[in-house]
Amino acid sequence: MKKNNYYMGHFAEKIALFYLILKGYKPVAQNYVTGLGTGAGEIDLIVKKAKTLIFVEVKKRKDLITSGEAIKPSSQKRLARGAQAFLQKNPKYQNYQIRFDVVLFTKTLWPHHLKDAWRL
Repeated sequence: MKKNNYYMGHFAEKIALFYLILKGYKPVAQNYVTGLGTGAGEIDLIVKKAKTLIFVEVKKRKDLITSGEAIKPSSQKRLARGAQAFLQKNPKYQNYQIRFDVVLFTKTLWPHHLKDAWRL
């Protein structure tokens, strides 16, 4: 079961990336690991559009409510730490606006894109 969830999660990330590309976003990184000691872990997707750099969390659950509830404040802080670590290693994005988005999936695998899902 866990192995199946792992593969479904990565499949959802690939669909999310394709969906965002169709919406005009440009991929920057996928499954970006910030490194040991940052406390940030992995960022599912990093995309850009114009002068905005977007850090995207992808969640797949049985319904939208469960998917949305999976983005806890601790997840938001982890993603913010990951964004800071990414920006330190990639100074060319220092003048970009930063945004945190979420792409949620349910059983149908139809993406629900929530722009600017939270602010820190």
